[in-house]
Formats: sequence, structure tokens, C-alpha cells
Amino acid sequence: MKAAPPLTLLASTSNPDGSSPHRSKDRRPDLHDQASFFRSVQWSADGSTLFTTSSSNRICSFVLSADLLEPRQEPTPLNALGTLILPEATSAVAPCPYFSIRHLGTQVLLTSCADQPIQLHYAFLPSPESEESVGDGCAMSLPPPHSPPPIASYRLIKQETEEYMPVSSLIWPAPGTHFIAGTLNRIALYDISRSSAVHSEPILTIRTIPSRKDINNSVKVTGLRGHVSALAVQPDASGVAGMLAAGTRIRDVGLYDLKGGTGLCLNSWNVERDAAKSKIGGLGIMQTIWSPCGRYLAINERKSSGLLVYDVRSTSRLLAYLTGRNGETPQRMSCDVFQPSKAEANGGGFELWAGTMDGTVVVWEGVGRQEGAVKPSWDWKAHGSSVGGAALHSSGSVVATCSGSLVYVDDESSDESESDSSGEPGGSGESHMSVETGSASNRARRPRQRQHKRFVPKPPAMVETSLKLWSVGAKPAGPSHAETAYHGDDNHQQLPSNLAHPTVGL
Repeated sequence: MKAAPPLTLLASTSNPDGSSPHRSKDRRPDLHDQASFFRSVQWSADGSTLFTTSSSNRICSFVLSADLLEPRQEPTPLNALGTLILPEATSAVAPCPYFSIRHLGTQVLLTSCADQPIQLHYAFLPSPESEESVGDGCAMSLPPPHSPPPIASYRLIKQETEEYMPVSSLIWPAPGTHFIAGTLNRIALYDISRSSAVHSEPILTIRTIPSRKDINNSVKVTGLRGHVSALAVQPDASGVAGMLAAGTRIRDVGLYDLKGGTGLCLNSWNVERDAAKSKIGGLGIMQTIWSPCGRYLAINERKSSGLLVYDVRSTSRLLAYLTGRNGETPQRMSCDVFQPSKAEANGGGFELWAGTMDGTVVVWEGVGRQEGAVKPSWDWKAHGSSVGGAALHSSGSVVATCSGSLVYVDDESSDESESDSSGEPGGSGESHMSVETGSASNRARRPRQRQHKRFVPKPPAMVETSLKLWSVGAKPAGPSHAETAYHGDDNHQQLPSNLAHPTVGL
């Protein structure tokens, strides 16, 4: 393993809840005061904003300053400009693919919660306040406020029971006219360019398992079973979405055609056998990610010590497996890819960045040019707990990492309790008069109950949680993020009419 390039900490924060005020010391703690930690991080399309999710059901938007890359003595503190509070834990967040810090109408994102429709929200909302000054200035505890109503809602309902189906994955690919949701045994495609008040149902539903009609007619249907927990669209130079790679919790992978509009399953397979041969473990797919060139597909699983890389050009052949990652945990730990320039890439291939349980970020270089077991090229210690996400800026010179996890301490805390065998205050179990016979009872002394311990589980302990921004290699003297966002807007000038201006409703 070679030495890591120069890494500089640019900015950081340890507050996953946005700009919520500090809890008063004399106030009784409640459910909303439990420890919170970062779950995931991802970049906006123009590279100006970071979106994070936390265990307290909040989505925070961090806008980076224009002088982020300027030399300074200490890292810049990150403050959330917008905080979105959700009623339930979100399973997926999909920012707008043409997000621009210069256009308010593009600053939106999709969210999915249990027993609710898919909702479209503005990213920059006023940060919630949970305390108010009343009367003589004392702090009054108030329940967490609810965010403003969503801009639009999209339904995914099971027809047999008329209940909302749980959305396990969500993706909003370029050019941004459609988004895709994954649920149990089906994939739904929505048209977001039309008003949700009229068109809130999916325009295409792909059933990933054979229907009853197919079974009765003995029609062989290839697909995948279980909750579709991962979605990724193949990058295409034309800007049109290519193949859709879907993964499930029972380790099935399927490739679907989106260009034809039929959702035809092109290929499907199970990764259990390949993971067993590679000896990297795995317990359900949590992420499918394409290489920047669109030729290779990486599979990221829970409780796995590596990642699988497939070559989709040759009937999804296992090309390589990336080893050396300490990721044997059910916690979601997402990864990211980057295509270096020809001058920087030694022998071609792309880079894959992933976090570990011990706070280390590992990097594999030249992925796609090597077969078999591939060891990490270099790593560095970024955090003090599990790294939930590693996301690279489109320039490749800045990487965002987030960490956080709860540790359950295996400690015995007991409350001793004793009980006397006699039901009377002064009773000691001696002989007494029988009510029925009136004679002395020869009943033996009742034994005292044994002392026992009552096990009280301790609340989970927070090890460490933080969001950090790192510069990779020499600090670039190029344009700031504001200038980068301006150049990025040239690629997204054709906006859907209903999102081109914030006054136009969905």
C-alpha cells in the first residue's frame, strides 16, 4: 500500500441536527434529546451544497463558502443553511439533478418515508427552533416543529390493500424529467415534469417477479425478488438515462432498459456465489454504483469486507473483488467513484472510495484494469467511528465524509429486590393458627426468595459523529464553487417548465 496523498481538513461540524438551539440544562431530557449522528452525505449537481441525513430524521443542507480552498489556520465550521424535519426516518433522498445555487426553483429534493407518499421539498427551509422565551425569559419546552408542507406528492400504492408501499430506494437521474423508486418486487417510474395534482401515479411499473398471469401461462420471466434497496442509472454521454441497475436485500441484481420505455429486464443474477468465492461476506445489497465510463458495475453490501465489480459488457462477468475494507456491520456505508484524468491515471481505470467501521477511508485505484483480488491503494484515518458515507466533488479535489454510530454497551445494571415470605408486616414465617382446624400448624418455615438481579439495558452510547471536508493533493488554485456552479449551469439550461421558477406550482 502506497502513501496517501496530502490531505487537508477544510471544514467540519459535529452537529447533525442543523441549527437547532442548545438544550437547556435544567430541562428534563425527552425523546428528542437522544444522541443523533450523521447517516449519509451527498453533493448537489453544481457542487455548491452538501446534503446530509441524520438519525434524528433531519435533512440538512450545507452551502459551502466561496473561500473554502483559501489557506487558513483552522478548519472552517460548517453551518446548515436549511433543515428539513421528517415525521419518520427517511429511506432515501434524491436531490434535483440540475440543482443550482443560482436558481431557487432548482433547489429541491425528493424524500421517502414509511406510510407516506414520495414528497418533493425545498432544500433551504428555516431552521427549526425547539425553545421559546416566554414571560420572564424562562425556556419552555416545545415539541419539534413540523416542516412546511411538500411542494408535491407522488403515490405508490398497493392496489389490493390501498396502502402505501415502503420505498426502499430513490433516484432522480439527469436530465431530470423522471425519477425512479424501488419497493417490494417492483420498480416505479414517475414523470416529474407534469403536475402532481393530476399525475401523481407512476407512468410505468416494472414488476420484478412473475405475475400470476405469467405463472398460469407458464411464461418464464427473469427478474429479482425482494425489496429493491439500490438503484443506479448508467451514465451516458448523450445525457439520456441508460440501463438501470437494481439490487435487492436478498442479493439479486437486475439490469433494466429505460431507453425503450418498456422496462425490459436485460439480465439478472445473484451475487451470493461470487461473494462466497471471494470470501468477502455480505448480507444484502445497499448500493449499486456504475463506473464513470458506464462499463463496470460495483456492488456494495452490508456486513461485507469488500466490494464486487462486474463487467456488464460480457454477460455480467465478475471482473474483480475489492478487499481490505472493514465493513462487517449492518450499518449503511456508501461509497463513491471518480474517473481521474489520463495524466493522473496510471494504467487507466477508475477510483473507488469507501469508508470502514474504524473511521478509515480506503481508496482503490485502477479499478476495471485488474482482475481477481484488488487490495487498497492507500487509506487515511478520517474519523473516530464508522464512516457512513464518502462523496467526491466532481473535480476530484475535495471529498466529503461523515461518520457516526451508536454503541450498545454490554454491562449488567441491576436493582436488588427482596420479598418476605410472610404477608404480614412483622411476619417471619413462624407457625400460626389454621383458620380451618384452629390448631397449630406444623408447616415448615417458608424459604426466603433468592435475591435476583433485574437487567436494565443501558441506552446506546455515541462514540463520535462529524461531517468533514478534505482537500486531496495540492490545494487547487482554480475557481471557487460559485464559479464552478456557474459553469455547471451551462449543462442544465433546459429546465422543466414547472421547475424553472419557484412561483410555478407542481
